[in-house]
Amino acid sequence: MKLLAIECSTDRLSVALCQGDERWLHQGAGGAQASGTLITAIMDLLVQAGLPLKALDAIAFGRGPGAFTGLRTACAVAQGLALGAHLPVLPIDTLMLLAQAAKAAQSTTVRVMAVLDARMGQVYVAAYEDSPQGWRCVQAPRVCQPESLDIPPDWPAQGWVLASNAMALYPAALALAAHQGATVFEAWPQALCLLDVAAQAFARGETVTAAQALPLYVRDKVALTSAERAAANQAASST
Repeated sequence: MKLLAIECSTDRLSVALCQGDERWLHQGAGGAQASGTLITAIMDLLVQAGLPLKALDAIAFGRGPGAFTGLRTACAVAQGLALGAHLPVLPIDTLMLLAQAAKAAQSTTVRVMAVLDARMGQVYVAAYEDSPQGWRCVQAPRVCQPESLDIPPDWPAQGWVLASNAMALYPAALALAAHQGATVFEAWPQALCLLDVAAQAFARGETVTAAQALPLYVRDKVALTSAERAAANQAASST
């Protein structure tokens, strides 16, 4: 299988390409910088692999939730390349990549709550369980306060993993999970994990056309007002 994977939902950009068991990876700065470097990085990987774009089976991208600018950039580039080369697209939940990262590091991982920093004192969260066909979503991606994780009721007795890039930001809130049977694992969305998840989605027939490929937003508000920032700073200074 030949797949291109684009992930820039955080301030870390990664692009990966596979042809069978061979893989190529580019990593760099994400955020606003992604739009200026992403296409060049993709073309460089195709040259390294000796593959024309049209030879790919599909293009996968991390659809979100995540940083709005990065999601729009990844989606637009995936759509443009797919249209030009007549390729199908695989939009993949960003939080599922955290689950895959935990599984790659800990082969016995079955249940994962993925938590991604959403800024403004919030996190994106979703819960997944592994199966022979790939990850099954138990709780759909949503945004919440870090202390408001809704752990599936049967998980504490079975053991589970909390995979997150927000451990340093919300140590007290996320540490509560460790008291409910969790193994804590630091993880970021990665294009190499996207390759694995996308391959499973491809096998399940979950490709869409370029026009159908859209980012996943779970909130509309992208920034705090000046008053909200001042209130947050005052609260932080009083603790």
